[in-house]
Order: sequence, then structure tokens, then C-alpha cells
Amino acid sequence: MTEQNESKPLELNLVNELPLPSDVSWRFAQANFQPVDVADQLTALLTVEEIAACLELLPLIRRTEIFDYLPDGIQEAVAGVVSLDSLMELLEELPSDSAADLFNYLSPDQQADLLKDLPARNRATIQHLSSYPSGTAGALMTSEISLLPTGINVQRALEILRRTATGSETIYHTYIVDPRHRLVGVVSLRELILAPPKASLDKLMTEELVTILPDEHQQEAARLVSRYDLLALPVVDESQRLLGIITYDDAMDVVEEEDTEDIHLSASVAPLETGLLRTSLVNLYRSRVMWLILLIFANLVSGVGIAFFEDTISAKVALVFFLPLLIGSGGNAGAQASTLMVRGLAVGDVGLGDWTRLLGRELLVAGALGLTMAIAVSPIGMFRGGTDIALVVGLSMVVIVLFGSLLGMSLPFLLHRLKWDPATASTPLVTTLADAGGVVTYFALATWLLGLH
Repeated sequence: MTEQNESKPLELNLVNELPLPSDVSWRFAQANFQPVDVADQLTALLTVEEIAACLELLPLIRRTEIFDYLPDGIQEAVAGVVSLDSLMELLEELPSDSAADLFNYLSPDQQADLLKDLPARNRATIQHLSSYPSGTAGALMTSEISLLPTGINVQRALEILRRTATGSETIYHTYIVDPRHRLVGVVSLRELILAPPKASLDKLMTEELVTILPDEHQQEAARLVSRYDLLALPVVDESQRLLGIITYDDAMDVVEEEDTEDIHLSASVAPLETGLLRTSLVNLYRSRVMWLILLIFANLVSGVGIAFFEDTISAKVALVFFLPLLIGSGGNAGAQASTLMVRGLAVGDVGLGDWTRLLGRELLVAGALGLTMAIAVSPIGMFRGGTDIALVVGLSMVVIVLFGSLLGMSLPFLLHRLKWDPATASTPLVTTLADAGGVVTYFALATWLLGLH
């Protein structure tokens, strides 16, 4: 992302004051609002065509700053309606990683037309970065980095930085490479400023580096940035040649994107490509209907279970009173366990090899939870149906909570092993399966304990 200028936060409500695209653009150009705030206002207030018209009226630098903060889906839509000349200007002015993203949004015809006229340096950089698959560290990195050679002193290093680091994404950390462009160390700007001018850069640099390969998943890049508190993460090839860096702000964008996707999946909603307000009704319907249809048929198992035990229900109608309570408890316990495991897998707190250990822990915790809940509900069972019903309800509670918890804990591991997103083990899925198992468990125990064969 572009470094922010010293703009003031956007405090003005522009909904009524700036109704026309040209008026919006003119006032945004005159007022020194933060680009991210302007992008949010444009996205909220205007259509894609109006956003494109607004951007066309702005100076190039201002236009680029605002465009870089537009949501990905809006950037792609705007790229489809602006002129080739505007796209050319954006590709030349945007940071290399953002320019590569924009290039990937374009149609093959647009890409071919633009590549013919792009400056050679921009063309090579964009083609290189856009070649990495979406979602990888290579697709996330920027090639605009400050570099220093080995074997120089601090004074020479500062001279080189003053001359070459103008277009770098960040100069807070500068990377030292050997003649073959292999990464050998890193030095901070603080260290360079405070060190004696004649101090050797080779002795000043840090050689213990955290790096990532370009084909690694972007989630791994974000995890490394967070774990090691990095301002930037170097991306290297298998020969340790430096390819680019992933900056902290881009890594945090990945965290937000992945968390949003996991939240959607946890509610059995397909991830939305654009914001909620800009997603069409048809796409909102499509994002939700598939799982709801599948869960309908999963819920039929509960209906079949109830039908199978009709004689038990007829003999002890009081059992029906506790059915929602029991299956709800199993679903809630399963949802809790699933949430803990999905998050643990996402942040690397647990791995596939920890399943056996976690199974034993979950048995103890879920057993204690089920026993506590059984004690809490047994007096109600005594009041509604006597000792026999209280025994059935209490024992069913323990078994159902155990079943739901173990299901919620194990399902994310199974999906992870199958290379699916563990977040797919969502609350609706876990609760539906726990409900079906709870119905069968409850009435089977009631039939056995009450002698209703």
C-alpha cells in the first residue's frame, strides 16, 4: 500500500452535501482527507461508473492513493470501465504489488494492449509479480525494496540509500545482498543512523533472518509477520535470492481477509467477493442457499429418529419436554469445541499430530461439562416426570454433550487432513449433526432405561 500523507481523518458526512460525482471529486481533491476515508465514502455512496468518473477528475497521485484503498471487487469493476490511458497511468504509479493485482483484474485484450506501451521496467515487474498464483506469498510481495551490497561501511550505505531508496516501499529495514543477489542480512535505518560512519555494514547487519518462499500460502506469510513482529518479510527463492518483501500492512490485510472468510464459512455462508451492501441479492441468495438445502436433509435424520421412537414418546410424553433442551445443549457444546479447534488450527496453536492428546483433554472437559449440566437439569426432570425421567434426562445430557463436543473437536481435524478449510466445520453443520445424534441418543436411552421395548 502507499504510505499515507499527513491527512486529517474524515469527519464530514458527505451523503447529503456531495450528491454529484464531479462535486465529490472536486471537494475531495481540495480537502486533504485521508485516502482510505475517501475510498470508503466513494464505495458507500456511488456506483462503479460514478467512482470511475470521480477518479478521472483527480490528479494522478491523489487518484492512485484512493484507488489503492478501494476494495478488490470495486477495483476490478472500475478497471472494466475506465480508459486504457487511465489504466496505464495507474499501472505506472501504483506500488508494484498493487499494480500486479490490477493487471490480473484486466481482460486478456486489455493486458495485451497495455503491455505494448508500458515502460520496460514496469512491464517486467508486473509480468513477474502477476505470474504467481493468487493467495501465495509471491502474489502478495512488492519488488520495490531498498538494497545494499556487502563489504561497504555505514557512510557509503547512507549515500546509496539517499540515491536509490526514493521509490522503496519501506526503508526502515534495508536488505544486504551478495553479488549473486542472495540475501545475507538486514540492517535497520535506526542502526545505520546511530552507527559510526566508518563502521562495517557486514558487522552491523543481522544475519538471522525469517524468510518465506514465493509459493507458500499468504496465511503463512501473515503468521510469520505476526509471530516475529516484522515490519517486512523477505521473499526468497530456493537459492536464497531476494525476490521481494511482504510489508506489515499487506500482511494485516491478509489476516482481515482470511478472518472474514472464516467467519462466513463458520456460518455456512460462501465468502462474498464485495461488501455486503454491494453484493447483489442474487449473489447473497447463492452464498447461503446451498448449505441451507444440505442441512435440511441432514435435519431429516432427526425427524427419522423421532418417528422411529414414536412408541416411546407415546408412552412417556414428558420426554418431549426435554428434547429441545438436550439437543440444544449438544449443539452448543459442539459449536464451542469446533470454534476452539478451528481457531487453534488457523493460528498454528495445534496441529494434526495433536489430535490424540486433545481427544483425551476434550473427553475430560466435556464429561465434566455434561455432568454439571445434568445436575442442573435433573431437578426439572424430577418435577416433570419423577425419578425415572430425571435419570434419563441426566444420563442423556452427559452422553449428548460428550458426543457434541467430540464431534465439534474432531470435524475440523478431519477437514484439515482432507485439505479443506477447517472453518467449514461451521456452527450450523456441527449443531445439525449433534441434533441428529442427540435425538437418537436420548430416545434410545429412554427406551432402554424405562423398559419401553
